[in-house]
This record gives sequence, structure tokens and C-alpha cells, in this order.
Amino acid sequence: MIALIDYGAGNLTSVRKAFAAIGAPVVTPAGPADLDKASALVVPGVGHFGATRSLEPEWREAIARRLDAGALLFGICLGLQWLFEGSTEAPGVGGLRRIGGVCDRLDDHGGTLKVPHVGWNALTVTRPSRLLDGVADGAYVYFTHSFAAPVTAETVATSSHGRAFAAAVESGRVMGVQFHPEKSGDTGLRILRNFVALAAGT
Repeated sequence: MIALIDYGAGNLTSVRKAFAAIGAPVVTPAGPADLDKASALVVPGVGHFGATRSLEPEWREAIARRLDAGALLFGICLGLQWLFEGSTEAPGVGGLRRIGGVCDRLDDHGGTLKVPHVGWNALTVTRPSRLLDGVADGAYVYFTHSFAAPVTAETVATSSHGRAFAAAVESGRVMGVQFHPEKSGDTGLRILRNFVALAAGT
């Protein structure tokens, strides 16, 4: 079972449709206890990092239990940022802390560059990744964000808008993308298929 977590900060409809398009329906758990049978967890999200405050300790504990039991965790956009320690966008709100580092605002270079970063941009694949298997270096994907995660050892692809940032991360069973795979055409669907295949093998 793939659990799509609804904490009020994501376009669940488009994510759900993308998974359905590849033959992988998802369920939306009503509460943390409903995660107990999930082989994979998806945390989507758009908007302000403060929205992740809704992922209260009960949710965090349930997610941690599933990870410890062998489930996969996939963050999309704000969901990727939540995998880190936190964000300067909401200094009092902690992330899941599965990856070290703090997300920060993209640099508009004195107003010469538009922030938020919205539209298609290329990926630079930095190392082999199960999540990005079959995704070509230079493939274009769709972004919409003002804050981004730093490039760390867990980064498997970067992109750039004023500075380089982590476009995709993978650390064991924890993975995520800053872009929206559900809006990224064949490349996005390939990434979702990879995630589903990995979940099926857990």
C-alpha cells in the first residue's frame, strides 16, 4: 500500500492521478495509525514550510516506525524540504531531520532573477540513484518554489536558479524531489515508476 499523506499543503489530486496513470493507486490515511500497513509513504506539498507544522509528533512517530520496518518515504517539493532539518522560511518549525542541512531562499541576485522559480529546468545527475534510474542527465522537469535544500552527500541530482540546489535526494529508504514529478511528463512518470518498483521490492 502506498500512503499519500494529507496535511493540508499539497495538491493531492494531481499526485493521485499521476500514480493512477502508472497503475499504482494510493490511499490517503485518516490518521497516523493508518500508516501501519503502508509499504511506501508519500509526503507532497506546496507553499510555506510552516504548513509542515501539521505533521505533528504522532505523524512523525508513525512515519519513523514505518521507515524502521522497511517502508520507503518519498517527499515531493515541500515534502523534500521537510526531510531536512528545517528551513529559514519557518525557523521555529523543525523538519524530519533524516538529512542534514537547512533549506534557504533562492537568491534573486538583486532583483535580476525571478523568485519563485517556476517552470521547466534541467537536472544535473550527480551520482547513480535507484530513484532516477533511466533518467538522462539534462532531463527537464517542472519546478515551482522559492526555497530549496542545500546540496549534500545525499543529493543525486541538482538544478540551478541563482545557485545550485538539491533537485533530488536519496538516503537509503528516504528519497525526494524538489520538482513536481506529476507535472514533469515522461521523466516524472519514470521517477514515480521507479519509486513504485522500489516499494514493491520492500
